[in-house]
Amino acid sequence: MNDGIQKLGTDPCLVLKFEESMESVDNPLHEAAKRGNVGFLQECLNNKVSVNGLDKSGSTALYWACHGGHTECIKILLATPRVELNSQNKIGDTALHAAAWKGHPEAVKLLLAKGARTDLRNKDAKYPVDLSSRDPATAAMLVPKITRIDDDDYLDEDEDEG
Repeated sequence: MNDGIQKLGTDPCLVLKFEESMESVDNPLHEAAKRGNVGFLQECLNNKVSVNGLDKSGSTALYWACHGGHTECIKILLATPRVELNSQNKIGDTALHAAAWKGHPEAVKLLLAKGARTDLRNKDAKYPVDLSSRDPATAAMLVPKITRIDDDDYLDEDEDEG
């Protein structure tokens, strides 16, 4: 029997508590981002945990912060040098896909302001805008801006020669 468990005795509640506290966290930055734990997220970054590290699903901490709509975590991650905005996980989703799917307009704004790509498709051939049906405000930000080209913008060949 484990020495720590022996010290606790045989009370099942105490043994369970001990085992829970001994659980290791494979991706501490990801866990902080998922939970919106700004202090722990910052501590991980200060201790040189890679901002672009991937978890088992191939997702980054930025993906999980956007999935949860944790704007303070998103801001910190986006301010980190060399953060990869457009990393795609195993199913092809980016942080922008996650923010759109979960209906987090503030997360979408932050990602777009940093230059996140709206033209990446996931493995279901879906763009972020395709996943944003829950929230019209989010969808509106992701719809490509179509510019109208006026005929006057082009010179007529006859006018150009004179």
